[in-house]
Amino acid sequence: MGDAMKLLKKMTKWMVFFVVLFLLSYYGIYLYAKYTTKLVIRSANEFYFYDQEEHLVEGLSDKWVSLDEISPYVLKATVALEDKKFFNHHGFDFLRILKSLYINFINGKNLQGASTISQQLSKNLFLSFEKTWERKLKEAWLTIKLESQYSKEEILEAYLNTINYGGIYGIENASKYYFHKNAKDLTLAEASMLAGIPKSPSNYSPLVNLEKAKERQGIVLSSMVKEKVITEEEKEEALEEELTYYGTLLENELKTLMYYQDAVMSELKTIDSIPTTFLETGGLKIYTYLDLNAQTILEEAMDKNLRNQDVELSAIMMVPDTGHIIALTGGRNYSVSQYNRAIQSKRQVGSTMKPILYYAALENGFTESTTFSSEKTTFVFSENKTYSPSNFNDKYANKNITMAAAIAYSDNIYAVKTHLFLGEQTLVDMAKRLGIKAKLDPIPSLALGSEEISLFDMVQAYATFANGGYRVEGKLISKVEDMAGNVLYENKSEKEPTLNSSLVYILNEAMTSTTNYNFIDYNYPTCYDLTASLKHRYAIKTGTTDTDHLIFGYNPDIIMGIWSGYDDSRGSSLNDGTDIRNMWRDTVEEYLKEVEPHWYSMPENVVGTLVNPITGKIADENDKKATMFYYLKGTEPTYQNSQKEEEIPTIKNE
Repeated sequence: MGDAMKLLKKMTKWMVFFVVLFLLSYYGIYLYAKYTTKLVIRSANEFYFYDQEEHLVEGLSDKWVSLDEISPYVLKATVALEDKKFFNHHGFDFLRILKSLYINFINGKNLQGASTISQQLSKNLFLSFEKTWERKLKEAWLTIKLESQYSKEEILEAYLNTINYGGIYGIENASKYYFHKNAKDLTLAEASMLAGIPKSPSNYSPLVNLEKAKERQGIVLSSMVKEKVITEEEKEEALEEELTYYGTLLENELKTLMYYQDAVMSELKTIDSIPTTFLETGGLKIYTYLDLNAQTILEEAMDKNLRNQDVELSAIMMVPDTGHIIALTGGRNYSVSQYNRAIQSKRQVGSTMKPILYYAALENGFTESTTFSSEKTTFVFSENKTYSPSNFNDKYANKNITMAAAIAYSDNIYAVKTHLFLGEQTLVDMAKRLGIKAKLDPIPSLALGSEEISLFDMVQAYATFANGGYRVEGKLISKVEDMAGNVLYENKSEKEPTLNSSLVYILNEAMTSTTNYNFIDYNYPTCYDLTASLKHRYAIKTGTTDTDHLIFGYNPDIIMGIWSGYDDSRGSSLNDGTDIRNMWRDTVEEYLKEVEPHWYSMPENVVGTLVNPITGKIADENDKKATMFYYLKGTEPTYQNSQKEEEIPTIKNE
């Protein structure tokens, strides 16, 4: 018994020693932090967005407000929900940390967090959200500095001005976005609704899921009752109050503009010259290539033409010569869904893959007049594997057709025959050459766009055709400055020669066949319904899968790509793609209405010849559908070789 008592006393002494050592170290660190260089948090995490004319974009740029400009209900709701001991701890709630560790351990998953408001503010002072031990230590040190150098009121003010309310940063912007009022005028019901959003904006935004948002509001109000900052009666009144939500900012009513902002922020995080914390910059001035007129035109065309209210959409407008992205939307309404399909989603691209294939074919000796038979075909491979693609609506020429005609009709049989003749790896390599990052398998169906690629990558690849053969990187940001005006980054818009400009010219001419009435034969060109309403000339390609519709079209001035479909890949109620074809037309035609129509200059080593567009043979004086095809000099058809059938290459079955 005596030995046990001695051991207990010894253990108690060591425990006291370690507690004293911990407290001395703890307060010593705080004392040291207090006298280090003071953090400047007044403008931290502030963003100022500028369009291509270097005008400040109202509605995207942050607005810092002081605590006395914020409704007291917001302060009470935030503290009660996020950190009820906020005014009593020194940055860390150790009992809460131990409790959350215990709960998460016994449940085997992360159910509860323990970050204080001070810790969350320190996280908000970083540009990215990487999860490493080094990052956690930096956040802890910032938390200590915040607590030692600023009052609780100053920390709370900074937190409320930097927190994410569903893609909207700061309480003032959030108040205007959701309720069209200033933060100081928020009611208890409105404040408690906003306070519940930051934990999971995709679940608790009332614009996304009102039912879950109301449940979360109830939790916020219950926390306030528990902390005795409101009464039970006030809670019930707040729950019963009917709220009106807007989902736009007063200064700018565009419901797609936030998608552009999110794409900008995504690009910002990839720029190495930008400091990792806002404390080094005092906030950022971000100059973009945004053309508000183009963004407005895009949104208006979307609203006018998309009849199905459930189908989603993404679209990108790019200047092909530079890669500058002047308009972008990742969905139809940011307030309904913050998922940015333009940069985050990968989908099957269907027949929009074919121009990449046909450029590869031109490099390998094909011409616009090269023919294959369009007929029901089953391809047999090793081990008796078969592949039986079909044309849209099961329409076949049952005769030889030219490559230009195959483009006009989007003939799948012709595409697969071309793909197999070249060898499946050829298309994979060409896609990589054009900057497509997705992993593509060299399979027969790749020619028909069976692999998933992002809209961003596809527009970037098409820009190489649109600018005459130069690879450009799609960019939204032109320049970034810190708050003192120091340039941290500037885009140089470099062009890399990638393709043969003469072959690109020939491909671009061939892609105008989709709107050329001369190709009306056993089938119709895929975009013939647009022809009469187009004032400018374009190369256009559409694509359709069981679940998606796409269109890419361009000329020297603009390249625009659109995807439409359902996030859950439903396809049964998609229409024939007319909606996005009309949207594409209305957008680019309105955007270019003051631009004089012009086209690409024909290279010196290219020659034009009048031929029949279906057979590819030289047209005679009686051919009413005679169409100009373009060839590298020496490869054009002559009267003699037009009198006999072109020799069809042998398909390689592998």
